[in-house]
Amino acid sequence: MREEDYHQLNNPPPIRRILSIDGGGIMGTQPASFLAALEVDLGYPIGRCFDLIAGTSTGGILAIGLALGLPAKSLLDLYVDRGPHIFGQADGSFRRLRAMLRNARQIFGPKHDAILLRAELERVLGDRRIGQALTRLLVPAWDADHRSVYIFKTAHHPRLTTDYKRLAVDAAMATAASPAFYRRHRAEDMAGLLDDGIWCNNPIALAVVEAITLLGWPAAILRVLSLGCVNEVYNLPEAPGLGGVAGDVVRLFMDGQSRGALGMAKLLTGHEYEREAIFRICPDVPKGLFNLDDTRKIDQLRGMGASSARRERVRIGPAFLYGQAEPFEPCHT
Repeated sequence: MREEDYHQLNNPPPIRRILSIDGGGIMGTQPASFLAALEVDLGYPIGRCFDLIAGTSTGGILAIGLALGLPAKSLLDLYVDRGPHIFGQADGSFRRLRAMLRNARQIFGPKHDAILLRAELERVLGDRRIGQALTRLLVPAWDADHRSVYIFKTAHHPRLTTDYKRLAVDAAMATAASPAFYRRHRAEDMAGLLDDGIWCNNPIALAVVEAITLLGWPAAILRVLSLGCVNEVYNLPEAPGLGGVAGDVVRLFMDGQSRGALGMAKLLTGHEYEREAIFRICPDVPKGLFNLDDTRKIDQLRGMGASSARRERVRIGPAFLYGQAEPFEPCHT
């Protein structure tokens, strides 16, 4: 046996822990609450338990905050306390009329005001830059002008020389810019970016590929905590036709992408057949119970997250919460 083989056998590389968070608008309250509940007994922000964090849309906002070292509790407070204001539902007077006006406006343009969202994100993220992240970070978006993917990354590889200089709030605004709700986000370089739920609402496959390729981590040492917002249970008719799927077309695309990404991540990590590598938490709910921008059920979402954490703690704790990850040393600062 070669000396290097003997050394590797007796000193195996540490498990690399990955956190992946789906998109889902205000339903991001659920995974935020889940993480906040798990964080209570840690004594430090839960983001420090992971070697890589990826997130899309609302999950991207959470991922950015966690990677910067913010407690999950402060991110949960953003949803609970400021969510109604962000979506223009804080004032109870004329609520129904306001909702009707927003829905009418959505026919011709964005439903919500991005200025409100940015103001609240700046209160939480300040003027921090991606390069100040304490954990490797992936936040996908969509470049509408070039019809191509656009992924914000920390400088965890020598060739990643740009994004670490960018404002964290710009990455958050770009990944949250759902075309139905917000106009494109244009940052310093004026690229017109949209919510990457268009192609990557569940970023688990993106995170696993990044880990294996750019970071060079063996698939056998990866362990992934994948958090969805909610999983809507629905059925399609045997022969639905266009009218039968029109109301579910977005749901179908999102569901297909998510399950495809999850399947790819399982194949890459050897999940199930070789070892337990992927821990997926995404509670089932009836179709139509929650909406992306309806803040009236925030308390219910918060309760679901806390309840899931209580139920999953025994399984999640030993796999992910046994201590802080190795310090992240970026290639560029």
